[in-house]
Amino acid sequence: MDNKNLEIAVFAGGCFWCVESSFEGIDGVSNVISGYTGGHMDNPTYEQVTSGTTGHYEAIQVTFDPDIITYQELLKIFFQQIDPTDPDGSFVDRGSQYSSAIFYQNDTQKKEALKTIEKINRSKLFDTPVATQVLKFQTFYDAEMYHQDYHKKNPIRYRFYRAGSGRDRFIEKKWKDKGHIFDTDMAHEVSLKERLTPVQYQVTQKNGTEPPFKNEYWDNKEQGIYVDIISNEPLFSSRDKFDSGTGWPSFTKPVNMESIQEIEDKSLFMKRVEVRSKKADSHLGHVFDDGPEPTGLRYCINSASLRFIPKENLEKEGFKEFLPLLD
Repeated sequence: MDNKNLEIAVFAGGCFWCVESSFEGIDGVSNVISGYTGGHMDNPTYEQVTSGTTGHYEAIQVTFDPDIITYQELLKIFFQQIDPTDPDGSFVDRGSQYSSAIFYQNDTQKKEALKTIEKINRSKLFDTPVATQVLKFQTFYDAEMYHQDYHKKNPIRYRFYRAGSGRDRFIEKKWKDKGHIFDTDMAHEVSLKERLTPVQYQVTQKNGTEPPFKNEYWDNKEQGIYVDIISNEPLFSSRDKFDSGTGWPSFTKPVNMESIQEIEDKSLFMKRVEVRSKKADSHLGHVFDDGPEPTGLRYCINSASLRFIPKENLEKEGFKEFLPLLD
C-alpha cells in the first residue's frame, strides 16, 4: 500500500485480542496493533491498565487505506464485535478499561462515528441506547509483544477465552444478519416500519391515501396544532382547519410555508400538487385551489401523516410559541 494514503482508526471494545483478530486479514487493512489509550499514565503496562487505575482502555489501532476500505466500513465491523449498550465493560471483562469507545482522529471520523451510533439507535435493535463513547484521540501505547497477534500465538487459549467470555454468543444472537442497519436508507426504513402503523407507513413513505371519513382527524374540532408524525415538525393549526366535506382534514394554509414543499404530481392521470413535509419528506396530501378565503386554497391532508397536539399540551411539548395562534 502507498503509505501516503494510509489512515488510522482507534477502537476499544473490551479484550483487545478479540477485537484485533476481527480486523486482521480485511482487504485494505495493513496493520492492527493491540494497545492502550485514553488514560493519564504514560507507557502503561498491561497490569496497570487492567487494574482500572490508569484511565486507559484496552484498544486497537487499525492502519487502513481509505481507497480500499472506508472508515464507515471499519465502524460497521467494529460494532458487530461488541455489545455497544454495555457502559461498564465488555462481556465477562468488567471495568472502564474494558468499555467500548471510538477515538476519533479528526472531525470527519467523529461525525461518522456519531452517525453510525444514530443508525444503531434508530434501528431499535437494542432495548437501550448505545453506550459506546466517542472520544478525541490523544496517544496510543502499544501493548506488550506477547499480546500482539495473540490469537495466532496462542490459538487454544484464545479460543477457550473467547468461547467463555460470551462474546460469540452475543454476536450470533444480536448481530447475525443485522448488517443492513448500517445502510442509511435501510436503517431508516426498518425504524419507520417499527414506529408507524401500517397505514401511517403506507401514506407517508409510499404516497398512499387513507379512506375518507375513516381517519383520525377529519372531524377533529379541538384547538391545537398538527405536526409531522415522524419529525414533529409543526405543519398546520386548528385555526386554519375547515370542514371541506371531503372526509379528510383540510386547511387553508400551513403554519409556516417553510415547513412544507409542494411538488407537481402527474400520477393517476391527473395533474395535481403534492404536499410533503420538508424535514421528514413525508407525503402529506395535496393542495387544491377550491378552498375558502382568505387563501382560496384547500390543503387536503391525510390524518396518518399527522399527530395532533391539543392547545393545553403545547407548552409541555415545547410548542409554546404557537399558543398566540389559537387565542
